[in-house]
This record gives sequence, C-alpha cells and structure tokens, in this order.
Amino acid sequence: MTAKDIRTQRLDLAGTRVFATPGAGPVRRAAIAGATRAWLTDVYTDAVGQREGVALAAVGSLARGWSGPLSDLDLVLVHNGRSIPAGDLTELADRLWYPVWDSGLVLDHSVRSVAQCRAVAGEDLSAATALLDLTVVAGDDALVETVRSGVGRDWRSRARTRLPAFVETVRERHRRHGDLSQQLQPDLKEALGGLRDVTVLRALTRAWLADQPHGSVDPALECLLDVRDALHVVTGRGRDRLVAQEHDAVTALLGLTDPDDLLTKVSSAARTIAWALESTMRRAGQSQRARTLRVGPRQPRLTPLGHGLHAHDGEVVLGDPRRVSSEPSLPLRAAVVAARSQLPLAPMTLTNLARSPQPLEPWAPEVLSLLTDLLASRSGLAPVWEGLDQVGVIERWLPEWAGVRCRPQRNPVHEHTVDRHLLATVEQAGALSRDVARPDLLLLAALLHDIGKIAGARDHARTGAGLAGPILDRWGLPEGERDLVVLLVREHLMLIELATRRDLADPATALAVCDLVGEDAETFELLRALTIADARAAGPAAWTDWRATLVDTLTGQVRAHLTGQAPAADVPVLSDPVSDEEGRLAAAEGRAHVRVEASTFGWTVTVQAPDRRGVFADTAGLLATQGFVVRRAKLVTVGDLAVDEWVVESPGGDVPQPERLVAGLLRLAAEDRSLLVDLWRTRRPRTVPERTPARSQAGTRAFVVPGTHESTLVEVRSADRPGLLHDIGRALGEADVDVRSAHVATVADQTLNTFRLTDREGEPLAPAAVARAISAIIDACDG
Repeated sequence: MTAKDIRTQRLDLAGTRVFATPGAGPVRRAAIAGATRAWLTDVYTDAVGQREGVALAAVGSLARGWSGPLSDLDLVLVHNGRSIPAGDLTELADRLWYPVWDSGLVLDHSVRSVAQCRAVAGEDLSAATALLDLTVVAGDDALVETVRSGVGRDWRSRARTRLPAFVETVRERHRRHGDLSQQLQPDLKEALGGLRDVTVLRALTRAWLADQPHGSVDPALECLLDVRDALHVVTGRGRDRLVAQEHDAVTALLGLTDPDDLLTKVSSAARTIAWALESTMRRAGQSQRARTLRVGPRQPRLTPLGHGLHAHDGEVVLGDPRRVSSEPSLPLRAAVVAARSQLPLAPMTLTNLARSPQPLEPWAPEVLSLLTDLLASRSGLAPVWEGLDQVGVIERWLPEWAGVRCRPQRNPVHEHTVDRHLLATVEQAGALSRDVARPDLLLLAALLHDIGKIAGARDHARTGAGLAGPILDRWGLPEGERDLVVLLVREHLMLIELATRRDLADPATALAVCDLVGEDAETFELLRALTIADARAAGPAAWTDWRATLVDTLTGQVRAHLTGQAPAADVPVLSDPVSDEEGRLAAAEGRAHVRVEASTFGWTVTVQAPDRRGVFADTAGLLATQGFVVRRAKLVTVGDLAVDEWVVESPGGDVPQPERLVAGLLRLAAEDRSLLVDLWRTRRPRTVPERTPARSQAGTRAFVVPGTHESTLVEVRSADRPGLLHDIGRALGEADVDVRSAHVATVADQTLNTFRLTDREGEPLAPAAVARAISAIIDACDG
C-alpha cells in the first residue's frame, strides 16, 4: 500500500452507508484503527526491520480506539537508550516519518527513551495523560509496557500533589474554548464536555482518586465520536469544530431529520460528560483531602441541614436512603436544601432520589410550595437542577422538559440552549421578585415562558401557553392563578416588542399594553418583570441600555394609565418635531437647518429642510456615512417644510456636525450622489452569496401590523448593513410613499425596524400601494 492509499482507505472504511446504523460507530473506528496499525506495521518493518530495543507506539485517538477517518496520528518511537546509537535513531525516525507525511495525514511525532518518557510525563501534565494510553503498534511490546507501567506508577504516586494544578489546567482550557453544550458551532474536542474531557475522566480514575463514571458517559462519547467522524467525511479534513456550514451535511450523514436535532444530541452528550467530569473531580478532591488530613479510616464529618439531609465534604447527602420510597416530595425537599446551601447533591443521593415515587396529581399545596422555593434559590438553582436532570427526576415533574432540553436557539441574541435559558430567566426573575405582589407566579412563568420552543412550533409563545395550562393543573395551581401564568407565557414578548417597535408618543401603544393585562396593575408588573428577566437571561445583545430605556418609557405610561401616577419626567419620548423660525427661514432660502442636542444615549438631530421626495433617505445615508447609528426617527411635514427628528448613537464618540449635514443635504438635493459612494462600497457583494445553512437564507421579512388607522404600520426584519435605512427610504420614495416615523432596533447584526407610512395626502396606503411598498422594501434589503 502506498502512503496516499491509507488516507483513502480510512475514508472508505468510514462508509456513509453505516453512519445511521445503530452501533456502527465502534465497528467503523475499529476497522480504521486496524487498517492504520497494519499500514504502520509495514512502514515500521521497512524502516526498522527486526532491531531490538526499539518500538513504534501510539498515543491519542489511535491508542484509545477513537480513530476517525482523518484523525491525526500521534506516534512515539520508543527506545531503551542503549541499543541504538543516536545517529542511527535519527535515520530510523526519518524513514518512519516520511511515509506518514506523504500520506497526507497530520502527524505529531517524537523519539524518546524509557527514562525520557517518564521525565516528560513528570513535568508536563498533558503529556502524562497522553502517555497513560501508550499502546504498541510494532516492535518491542515489553519496552512499551515498561513505559506505560512506569508512567502509570508515577501518575498514581504523585496524583494528590499534582491534582490542583491538573484541575486548573482543565478549567483554563474550558475558559478558552467555552461550553460545548451551549455552542452553535461546537468544538467537539477541547470545549467543556468534549472529547478531551473523557481523557481527563480516565486519567483521574487511573490515579485511583475516583471511580470510573458508569452508564451514560459511554453513549455520550460514542455520540461525539460519530459526529466527529461524519464531519471528517463531509469536509475531507480532520476537523473538530462543527461549523454552521456543515450542519446540514453532517445531519444527513447521521440519518437525522434536522440540524437542530444534531445540535441537541451534541449538547446532551456534552452535558452528560461535563456533569460526570465535575462530579469525578469532586470525588478526586475528597480523596485527596482524606489522605492529606488523616491517615487511615475515619468517621465522615456530617453537618446537619435539616430534613434528614447533611453537608459532607462539599456535597449534600441523604442520611437514610430508605426514606425515598415513602416520601414523594423528598427530591424537591432535598433540592431546596442543597440549592439554599449552594452545594450540589451527591451522585449516590441523586441515584437514590431518582427511585422516589411521583407526587400525586394534582400536587398538594406544600409540594408546589417546595417547587417555588427551589426556583427562588437564585444561583444555587442551576447545579442542583442539572444533577436532578441527569438522573431523570426533572422529566418526571415536568415531562415537557424533554422537548426543550438541550434545544439550540438560532436567534443570535441568545447565548444558551432553551433549557439553560429558562433557568437563567428564573434566576433573573428571582432578583426582581420584590417588585411584584406574587413572586411565586413570576417564577413559574419564568420557568415555563419558553416551554413552547419545541420542534415544529411556529409561535412558541402560544404553543407554550397551550402546554403551560396542563402543567400548572398537574402542579395544583388554582384556576385564577393558573390563567394568569398562562397569560404571562402567551404574552411574554409583547411588552418588549411594543416598546422597541411602536411609537411611544402614540397613546395607543400604552393602551394596547393596558388592554393586554386586563387593566390590572399587578398583572402588568408581573409582565414587566418577566420581560426584563427574559431579556437579561438571553444575553447582553438582548438587554441594552437603549432597550431598557424604551421599556422604562412605556412602563411609566402604562402605570400612569393604570394607577394615575405620572411617568418620570426624565424618561425620553420622541414626540412630533416642531419647526422653529430659523429653520423656516433656511427652508425659504432653499437650504436645510440642522440642530444637534445631547440625549440620554447619544444625540438628537433635528433636520428642517424644504420638503422633497427622498429627504428621509438622504439624511439616513449622510448619518451612516458619518458613522452614526440611527435608533429612532420621527418625521412630519408642515406645508412645504419637512421637520425630521433623529435619535442617533455615536460608536466612535463623534458629535454630529450640523454644518456637514447641511452641506451634504444641499449637494444631495442637487443630485450629487458622490457623498454616498462609501455606502455602496461597504455593502456586501450580492453576486457571490455566503455559504450559510439553508435555514439562515430566509431573507427579509416585511409585513403590515394590523390595528392602525391614521397610517400604515410596516415591520421589517432584515440583516443589518451600512446604508440599509438609506436604501429603504429611497425605495419607498420611488414607490410614492411617505415615511412618517421610523423605529430602528439592531440586535446581533439583525434589524427590527418599524415604519409608519402614508400616501402623499397623509392617508393610510391603499392595498395596491401596500403591496408596492412591501415589495420595494424587500427588494431594497435583499437586492
């Protein structure tokens, strides 16, 4: 076999026909490893022959039986340090390595004596964990066994002193590469819960500091290895990062129906490995402390926490496991105690709690009270919930949890999977519980608000409301309170949508909220708290200072209507702009007048100019070319005078210069478009589309918002780019449509813009004009 044939053979052995077959992964990897070893044996025989005191050994994926189609080769030429002269060793190594390089496979190689192997393992923790798996490929078996057993003895004898440094290297890797279970483009190897962590688990158990985790880790490992193998096949490269462009192909190869199913499987496997790693590192730490503090057997030191539960060496343990068969509420009780103590439940305690009977339905009030107590535990909630989730307790309380567990979120503002986002929202809601009359209902709504983000759901809020009702009935919530929580789940998006996409100067916006909450102030405060908790839990892109100000503005208006309390005076509302004498004089002379004033989050730019088609588009274009980000705009026409007010941010810290804007508008009115050439240059080329998953090629969405009478309200959702507002304004002008106001929100490179449109007479658009306007907007956004 030639050098290049082995790469082809490894890919052939990964045959696409077996990827979707259960149990085919280990067979496939064994075949790849067998072929690789056979080829390397031939290479070794040609290069070294039958010389004694030398052997070719493998570490890494080949040694562990994890060989993928294009996995790297990690090889060590081991020698006894005396049989072969140094010069001959160099020559032998070259004859070995060159055929491997010629194969196209990535090679990591070294030449070491037995003593050098042990010395390197003693100094380098990563080298030590690798050499624990050292396996002979060809040559002297006894020599390789001597190295492996020596490294193993050294590892065990020094494990307790090296454990803190070892754990810190693992934590540092996780900080660099992130959490695999929460990534849309996961790093299958280095991230938390990835393949590297399984080698850490094995290293800890080989140090005799902890037992090997049983059961769920092996299927999780096989899942990640199958995904990595499929990634190698579809890319033709030995990659470990599952980038978005490969989701569809890998999904198809694995026989799955949807890329979200793929990411869900990867996330679930990563969570299982991460949880096993965390519990194993705790076991190792306990073993280290037990040997350090006292030699010989000792009585466990238990600190009573109440209800038969105790704190022991950083965990919560159950004193009498026999109680689980007679106390259905014991898992909830134990969870509350552990979360309040900021301690995880011990693995054996979790195993015992998983055997407890299900509480009778509907739950008794004291059982439901335990659940809300658990949800109120803030930062102690997530680790305790994760442990209960790993042993299946959560799905017994809440079967609908299976639909959102590890479910990815394609919305770029979200940093977490659906289930992690729900827990984060509960934690944020706990911080706002003093602002509402019924914090228990707020916490239940936070837990369930995205329960409808399941496969196939088109409107997750309404789907979630349909699921929440039966859930709350099982939990024994009284009917009136149940209906209130269902309302919060169904409408949890409305407050932020109205605040960011509607005209806050229009009384109808606040009245819409009041109608939504049934004119009830307590219901509104619950909705407001849930809105803030949801946005904060999503990530920094979802809850900016600007969005917070808009919500506060709307909150003040709604409270004023519901309670008679006047809104705060310093909350900015963009009312209709008014002309002034200076602006009217400038317009009479055929020129513009610009006034710039500082505002809470940037600048308010008031433009007064002779009314003409395209003044909105031209102003938007000028602001974009000068580096300003438009947040809101309000436009009116008084006779022949256009009075436009813009709220802009300045990422670069610049102050808008009235003189530049006036000069620019004068040139644009004279049809000198050269000022906007930078916008055209910075647009994304449309002739060569980016390679992105099919699901992200949806294009612009534009639709009419019903319920308005004085004008036509159009909402636009599109990818952001420089000059977008300018292009939309130009397109609407050419469609003979006037823009009366614009509300602009840009989140994670996506724009959510609302335009209030009229015809030239100031009336709402006729149906045919609406169709032309929508078509013009989509064409302007998508080209």
